[in-house]
Amino acid sequence: MAVKKDLRVIDLKGRSFLTLLDYTPDEIRYLLDYAHELKANRRRGIFNNILKGKNIVIIFEKSSTRTRCAFEVACLEEGGHVTHLDISTSHIGMKESIEDTAKVLGRFYNGIQFRGYEQKVVEDLAKYSGVPVWNGLTDTDHPTQILADLMTIEEHCKKPLNKVKVVFCGDIRNNMSYAWMYGCAKMGMHYVAYGPKEMKVDEKVLKTAKEVAKKTGGKIEICHTDDCLKGADVIYTDIWASMGEEDKIRERVELLTPYRVTMDVLKKTENPIVLFLHCLPSFHDFETGMAKEWIEKGVDIREVTDEVFRSKHSVVFDEAENRLHTIKAIIAATI
Repeated sequence: MAVKKDLRVIDLKGRSFLTLLDYTPDEIRYLLDYAHELKANRRRGIFNNILKGKNIVIIFEKSSTRTRCAFEVACLEEGGHVTHLDISTSHIGMKESIEDTAKVLGRFYNGIQFRGYEQKVVEDLAKYSGVPVWNGLTDTDHPTQILADLMTIEEHCKKPLNKVKVVFCGDIRNNMSYAWMYGCAKMGMHYVAYGPKEMKVDEKVLKTAKEVAKKTGGKIEICHTDDCLKGADVIYTDIWASMGEEDKIRERVELLTPYRVTMDVLKKTENPIVLFLHCLPSFHDFETGMAKEWIEKGVDIREVTDEVFRSKHSVVFDEAENRLHTIKAIIAATI
């Protein structure tokens, strides 16, 4: 783990958290150090009411487990209050524009979380609300997840982040792959997107990440052969069909099965202490309704084997817990 800096040096008050591209490496380092400190405090039973008198609203267009729970617990543990809204029980986007919604919520709340489809929505909330807005996930980015992932790597890997190689296996043009490109570029890390040629990475995203990486000493690569696995410190994957893409499952399985994370994949890293990370939820066995439904049709939708998921290499539940500590750091630092 990096040596902790003086947490008073960097002031993020009033800032939104829409993408890691908006933050400098030092600012990201500050948030990570703050999250480590908050986690240590929580384990000692220390809570400082740093959000006393603060109110946040969390808006969900897409369903959520970790993101919703992390925002609610993070705020409540530090003395704040939380309102949950979803599209079906509010006027957002139907009877009321995003601009008008933002202006109203900005009068009531100290901060707004949004989890949904379009990046433009979270950007407009930030533009018009006048309070910090936090991106809980969009179709093109997932910055709060990457912060938790970086924290988890620091806890389990002895290397500094700028010496770490991350290989993302599978759907290399989904929001997690793009978010990882931005995170690795910002922190000077080596990122490899390992997936099929048929999946074309957005050229603008790739260009932006490579430009940032040039300044930080990072490296961003796209690879379609398994030789890129050698030397990886982290193997990462995500489910093969994101929310709203369930109709594409069969074609995705045909395309991505060669990139399923197996023990063979971990062995090809030639790293006996390689880490396995996953943002969750994961199809790693057949104990979920969806996995059962598809295997009965002869389709195996698992992006990772159960053997890997439950192995000594897997730190997915530490990673899930760290959503809480990193989100708490983001809320506290910005409001």
